[in-house]
Amino acid sequence: MKKILLVEDDPNLGLLLQDYLQLKGKFEVTLCKDGEEGLKAFTKQAYDLVILDVMMPKKDGFTLGKDIRKVNAQVPIIFATAKAMIEDKTQAFNLGGDDYITKPFRIEELLLRINALLKRAEQSDKKEDNSPSQFKLGSYNFDYTTQLITRGDAIQKLSTKEAELLRLLCLKRNEVLTREEALLNIWHDDNYFNGRSMDVFLSKIRKYLKDDPAVEIINVHGRGYKLLIN
Repeated sequence: MKKILLVEDDPNLGLLLQDYLQLKGKFEVTLCKDGEEGLKAFTKQAYDLVILDVMMPKKDGFTLGKDIRKVNAQVPIIFATAKAMIEDKTQAFNLGGDDYITKPFRIEELLLRINALLKRAEQSDKKEDNSPSQFKLGSYNFDYTTQLITRGDAIQKLSTKEAELLRLLCLKRNEVLTREEALLNIWHDDNYFNGRSMDVFLSKIRKYLKDDPAVEIINVHGRGYKLLIN
C-alpha cells in the first residue's frame, strides 16, 4: 500500500481528503495540520508522495517543500493552494514540486494526478541502468544520480527537474533537444506554462555552467536547445 503524507491546516478538508484517498485510492494517508508537524512526520518514515497546502501556520507549504527536498530529492510533491498567480506556480516548481492544483478542486482530479505521479515514479525506478548517469562537461562533472555539478572544490546541487533537463541535454550532446521532447519527457505535457517553467530551469543551468566558456547551451530557433562542448 502506497503511503501519502497530507499536510493541510483546514481540518474539514484534511479529513475529507484523507478518508477519500484511503477509501477510493487505497492509500495509507498520514494527515498533519501544519508545516512543522508535517516535517516531523516526513523525517520519521518514508512516503511515496506528499501533498502540501501552501498557506499554513508555523511553516508554510513552500518552506516545507524546500525542507523536504533537502531530505529527499525524488519523492513526488503536489502543492494544493488557493493561490493561482503564475508567480506562485513558478515558485512551486522551482522548489522541486512535481504538480500544482488550485483550490477549490475536485477530489477526483487530485486522485488522477496522484496516480499519474506514482506511475511516473514507478516507471522511472524501472528504467534500465544502461543509460549513463555521470557526464564530463568541460571542466565540470555532472552526476545525475546525486544531482550534483562539481568543478574543483565547488559543488552545485540541482533540483530534480534541473537534473533531468541537464541529463537529456547531455544524452543528446551536440544534437538538438527539441522543446517538445524535453517537456514530454520531464513534465509529460508540452503546454505553455510548462514551457515557461522549463525556460526558468534552463536559465539556472546556464548560470551553473557559466564559468567554463567551452560549455554552452544554445537556442536552436523554432526547434529547441543544443549542448555544445568545445
